[in-house]
Amino acid sequence: MISANNVTLRIGKKALFEDVNIKFTEGNCYGLIGANGAGKSTFLKILSGKLDTTNGTVSMTPGQRLSVLEQDHFKYDGETVLDTVIMGNQRLYDIMKEKDALYCKEDFSDEDGIRASELESEFAELNGWEAESDAATLLNGLGIETEFHYSLMGDLTGSQKVKVLLARALFGNPDILLLDEPTNHLDLDAIAWLEEFLINFENTVIVVSHDRYFLNKVCTQIADIDYGKIQLYAGNYDFWYESSQLMIRQMKEANKKKEEKIKELQEFIQRFSANASKSKQATSRKRALDKLVLDEIRPSSRKYPYIDFKPNREIGNEVLTVENISKTIDGEKILDNISFIIGHDDKVAFVGGNELAKTTLFKILMGEMEADEGTVKWGVTTTQAYFPKDSAKEFGNELTVSDWLAQYSDDKDVTYVRGFLGRMLFSGDAGDKQVKVLSGGEKVRCLLSKMMISGANILVFDEPTNHLDMESITALNNGMIKFPGVLLFASRDHQIVQTTANRIMEILPDGSLIDKMTTYDEYLESDAMARKRSVYNNDDKEEDN
Repeated sequence: MISANNVTLRIGKKALFEDVNIKFTEGNCYGLIGANGAGKSTFLKILSGKLDTTNGTVSMTPGQRLSVLEQDHFKYDGETVLDTVIMGNQRLYDIMKEKDALYCKEDFSDEDGIRASELESEFAELNGWEAESDAATLLNGLGIETEFHYSLMGDLTGSQKVKVLLARALFGNPDILLLDEPTNHLDLDAIAWLEEFLINFENTVIVVSHDRYFLNKVCTQIADIDYGKIQLYAGNYDFWYESSQLMIRQMKEANKKKEEKIKELQEFIQRFSANASKSKQATSRKRALDKLVLDEIRPSSRKYPYIDFKPNREIGNEVLTVENISKTIDGEKILDNISFIIGHDDKVAFVGGNELAKTTLFKILMGEMEADEGTVKWGVTTTQAYFPKDSAKEFGNELTVSDWLAQYSDDKDVTYVRGFLGRMLFSGDAGDKQVKVLSGGEKVRCLLSKMMISGANILVFDEPTNHLDMESITALNNGMIKFPGVLLFASRDHQIVQTTANRIMEILPDGSLIDKMTTYDEYLESDAMARKRSVYNNDDKEEDN
């Protein structure tokens, strides 16, 4: 168990947390949620001891081990992958190194023998003989193949490092596990493996994540940070959302009844306070009125943008025809003879581990890159709006937010443009900020404003949830669901894919395409997927042989 006792943290004059009291108990997985800036990552640092509080304490059950997902991807570049994972249990790793040093001594003394015996005993208690195989199991589960286990961390790609650091945090069955955005940069197979690991994990987990599907899968309780306080809710993220909304509705209804009662009492007192025969009743009602107090309904610090894509015209029957598209980049065939036809009711999610292939296809469709072979033909009634994965060139200028958006609007009226910005939480002076100084999330909201103001009937999204908080992701998800036009998109957000797409296209490692009219969950469970995975497994075995 780990608990915060009267924890207060002040940054300057601002109190990020004020007298927080909360216990995290064994056997539960807690989703720590809150608006951007609420202090989710900061609170994890307080629990881990990496950040001191202004007041209050953090206590942990004596003898328990706490493990944290490291965020510094370069910290272990000089270590091997396997050693980095085993370092997750620092005491075990220190024993291994001390043992190795003792046994390498040429003048091994009696004292060394006694010390070695003590180390061997503690080594066994910590399950040291299984350490390498346990570490390898974690790495393989997350998709780090055995051939990389003895490589240096510095030789790995960024996404591989993320997986190794996650395996490090999970290693050795820690009593308390703190995970800050563990699904970032993970492929869907690795996320699915992590979900199963945490579902079966019997100790305490506290996790920060913007992935609603992930929180729904693994969390038994939600810890909601709002206005410097943390409130616990039993259940997963969806249960928290429904519970919190229900609580607000109930408080509003209770206040409405109280207001009606107050009005009734005030009218009676006003009418009969001067009437001698009614004076006692008026006095009684005055006492009753004094006891009626409205519940304080403090609005949440969360702010949801309003995302609504409205096409200016309907799409005809001819939407998009792609024939025999191929593309090679740096000697590797990314797309291989891809063909498909898009209909006017299609909501297509492009999936698969090769992100470069999806981005390349979108760039070809939008005319930003030429295919080596093949053709792309858009219908004459179509208009497209594009959300690129890399939007740096959009914001490398001196324009203010309002001027930046105005250049994409047919209606140049300032009030009209500011209306779109207000929906996307750029109110007041925020519209006068220069776009080059915007945060990642603000730039995404600008791009979504641009797509809304375009009136396009086809929307193309390449990983639009990057940099967004959960409130903006929820708003985007709802906007995509309501959109009456055609969607072509790639997203790591499972819930967006499942609730939005009616057609799944997977670009395979060899550049070919699987195309199915189905939901995402049905696709993952389909016989086609099972057959495909079986083929790849057989290919891997043949290569190993």
